[in-house]
Amino acid sequence: MKIIRVLAIPLTVGIGMGSTAMADGFKDCTKLDKASWKPASEAEAKARALGYEVRRSKIEGSCYEVYGVKEGKLYELFYSPEDLSLKHTIAK
Repeated sequence: MKIIRVLAIPLTVGIGMGSTAMADGFKDCTKLDKASWKPASEAEAKARALGYEVRRSKIEGSCYEVYGVKEGKLYELFYSPEDLSLKHTIAK
């Protein structure tokens, strides 16, 4: 019985950590080929127009992920590179 507990605890912790890491972020914005995507600079411009101070941006899955600060708080904004629509926002 003691052996089962010793093995079960690390396994449970490992599964929980894996699901937490995968839950952070939004990765599905478009199925369009990357050659047809609009420029990332346009997603950054949209974030600025909404009042965010853009810190950086990157590609996350099939989304543009823009990191911005607004009213002292950090946000992750996920834009579709197809039409630059805002798909998801996460406050950090």
